[in-house]
Amino acid sequence: MVYTAGVDLPEATVAAGGREPTMPRRPTNRRRFMQETPKPPLGSLLLIIVLAVPAVSATVDRLTWEGPITPIAAEYLAGGITRAAAEGATAVVIQLDTPGGLDSSMRDIIKAVLASAVPVVVWVGPGGSRAASAGAFITVAAHVAAMAPGTNIGSASPVQMMGGAMDSTMAHKVENDAAAYIASIAAQRGRNPETSRLFVTEALNLTAAQALAEDVIDLMAPTLPALLDSLRGRTVVLDRDVTTLPAETMTVRSRPPGARQKFLKTLANPNVAYFLLMLGIYGLFFEFSNPGAIAPGIIGGICLLLALFAFQALPVDYSGAALILLGVVLLILEIKITSHGALSIGGVAALVLGSLMLFASPEPWARVSLRVMIPTLAAFAGFFLLCVWLAVRAQRRPATTGLQALVGETGRVVVPIGPAGAGKVVVHGEIWHAESPIPLAKDATARVVAVAERIVRVEPAEPRTGKP
Repeated sequence: MVYTAGVDLPEATVAAGGREPTMPRRPTNRRRFMQETPKPPLGSLLLIIVLAVPAVSATVDRLTWEGPITPIAAEYLAGGITRAAAEGATAVVIQLDTPGGLDSSMRDIIKAVLASAVPVVVWVGPGGSRAASAGAFITVAAHVAAMAPGTNIGSASPVQMMGGAMDSTMAHKVENDAAAYIASIAAQRGRNPETSRLFVTEALNLTAAQALAEDVIDLMAPTLPALLDSLRGRTVVLDRDVTTLPAETMTVRSRPPGARQKFLKTLANPNVAYFLLMLGIYGLFFEFSNPGAIAPGIIGGICLLLALFAFQALPVDYSGAALILLGVVLLILEIKITSHGALSIGGVAALVLGSLMLFASPEPWARVSLRVMIPTLAAFAGFFLLCVWLAVRAQRRPATTGLQALVGETGRVVVPIGPAGAGKVVVHGEIWHAESPIPLAKDATARVVAVAERIVRVEPAEPRTGKP
């Protein structure tokens, strides 16, 4: 026997030159654990990974508009729809409450809705809201139209925003155009085109329940969460595609109007625009009357420019604006020209008529409130009339400076004044050459009646106490 590494081997094996076999190693605890632990299947691993990743819920962009449909509304709503599609939103919900608005702005919004790559849902809510006039068109154009209980839709007959009545031919053309437009949109969305047409031709107005029964809208929802629940799993037909809204809960992402849009929306209020116009005119008038004040001119110019911007978003009758400017010119001329009040009366009348005509629209939202117009006119006209009164008063007041200020003053004769020659008088401590039709002796008291170049005309006057 030969001992190798403490292991007994047969001698024949060593003699034959064979490799010495080694003893098997005892497995360590770590290797034993790995060998004994069963490996999970690959599918289970993938399932664990998927469950570990948080689920991404569908996002719905919420746009809210309350007020007339103006270019600002078109910019906000159309821009919001485009942004939602670019950011991968699942849908857009427009919460609408409007009395109507401009046809051009309404059509811009509808074009954005019809071309949208994501479903657009119009919800007339909450309760007490309305989708009147232009709002009815926008609601009908939505992929999904919904209303809250206590709301109404309709009254979409076109009106002349500039005031006055259209002739029968033009009115018929405008009405037929609007009726065909809303009927075609309703048919495209699978809604009742005939009832939609009555919104225009008969100024039909429906409650939410009536609109649902007439197949003008798709559903009723009292709140926004209830609306989202109703949309889950709903199939929507887009322009060139059909999509199904997710069945899981959707997350709402509010997109309110920005600071710029809120500011411009405030400017587009007829009351604000009218006040800015009058304030701008007042500031410029004050600057031109008192050059160098600077601040009134700057403020007036800014207000006037803001008013002109607001006029672009409102149905303005520019003949009314021209009358307002004419009234201001007449009041300014009253200060320069003595007309015994005729120019003042004409100026105030032009201001009143121009203010009434400026926003002469049958739509209440496009008119200036009398509560704003009357105080503004009263303050404006009162200021100008006060200026006119002060100017007339100043013209009639005796001169207090210059040569004319000597008229009526008394002085003492220092060189006798004869019928054929001029003497001298002392007035206000100054010696003046004087002449008089009546001779005046030295130290006599004389009163100045006129001043011609450097000679004063005097007449006898009662002596006054004290030195001249």
